[in-house]
Amino acid sequence: MLHALMMQARDTSLIMGVLALIGLLLQKKPAKDVISGTVKTVVGFMVFNIGSSAMSGVVSTFSTLFNTAFGVNGVTTQVEVATGLALGQYGTEVALVMIFGFLCNLLFAKYTKFKAIFLTGQHFLYFACVLALVLLSYHLPTWAVIVFGGIILGFCGAALPTLCQPYMRKITGSDDIAMGHFNCIGYAFSGWLGKLIGGKKADDTKEKTDSSNVNLPKWFELFRDFVFSVAMFMVVLFYIVTIACAVTGNMEAVTKACGNDIWFIWPIIEGLQFAAGMSVLIYGVRQFIAEITAAFVAISEKYIPDSKPAVDCPAVFPFAPNAVLVGFIGAFLGGLFAMALMVAFHSETIMIPAAGICFFSGGTCGVFGNAYGGWKGALISSFLVGIVLCAFPLVLYPAFLQLSPDLAGASFPNVDYNVVGSLLYYILKIFIH
Repeated sequence: MLHALMMQARDTSLIMGVLALIGLLLQKKPAKDVISGTVKTVVGFMVFNIGSSAMSGVVSTFSTLFNTAFGVNGVTTQVEVATGLALGQYGTEVALVMIFGFLCNLLFAKYTKFKAIFLTGQHFLYFACVLALVLLSYHLPTWAVIVFGGIILGFCGAALPTLCQPYMRKITGSDDIAMGHFNCIGYAFSGWLGKLIGGKKADDTKEKTDSSNVNLPKWFELFRDFVFSVAMFMVVLFYIVTIACAVTGNMEAVTKACGNDIWFIWPIIEGLQFAAGMSVLIYGVRQFIAEITAAFVAISEKYIPDSKPAVDCPAVFPFAPNAVLVGFIGAFLGGLFAMALMVAFHSETIMIPAAGICFFSGGTCGVFGNAYGGWKGALISSFLVGIVLCAFPLVLYPAFLQLSPDLAGASFPNVDYNVVGSLLYYILKIFIH
């Protein structure tokens, strides 16, 4: 099984390399740039798989202990882990959906009123995973998965940023960029809710110019470091399940997982191991996505001159840095509230909010909610979106799990993935079943 997954990963990395090669050749790049870009793409994807494997091992251990301690199925809402699990088995289909989606995005931007060119390639990859898995769950042929998945992905890449554009203009003071992060429905909702809450606009919640502003402790700025926040969050989670195992009389599960490590030090090691795997994975994603994106950006600039670049969510962070932290807090509290509801209603699967998604998606919700509603808009909107980020994956997770048990342990949290994915899933259910 492991050998088959490794072969699948190699095949996918070569496919990505070939596609980068084609894009660079179409741009008539010098031979050295073509060779360099192609090799970097292949190596980047291989690095991604190394990080994914490291993270998957930690998540598998955590899930086993969580299930043992609490008698439920605990699943992390960590998109990178879920993507790694999906690529291990369906890497070729996902890669082709992603590339065809890029091409469709260019076509939609060229011939429709939706002019966004989605440049945050890793989110194209994550969304391609969701769409491919939904289509594969109905046993559609590979060509149908690629064609339908690519068309939907391309349309979403061009159209969904449009929902956020009025608020992007308010936040940035210009109309030069769009939001290239597939939580656009959540961000548009946050902006709308902030406007509903009203109040004078707080340009930055750090400045005490009116009652809507708030000053946050300096120590909390540590959590702006993504790797640090993920590491600390996972360390806390591992201590929780370790203590829970001890309380419920399942300490043998912990000692088995620890191996030669001291049990009360082991949670720190596992949390840092997860963060290390995340760092490697993100490095790999950025490397191969940068090359793939570069292969298509020049083409889009040449043939779609009126297009608008849709960039990753941290682009708005400098406009309201403290609103980012307020949003992080709100989203995390919302995720914990959703998890508590799952426990209270005896859900077979318990979704666990992840620090990364709460920081990036929740923090961006904070910026959008803050644009018109100040800190109240930031906190309330991010709290509500945080509930959705944790709860909505429950809809599609059973379908993914039925498709393959290898997909257990993690799911896709962002709002766009789950809204579009769920609609697609139930539309297919009407026509196929």
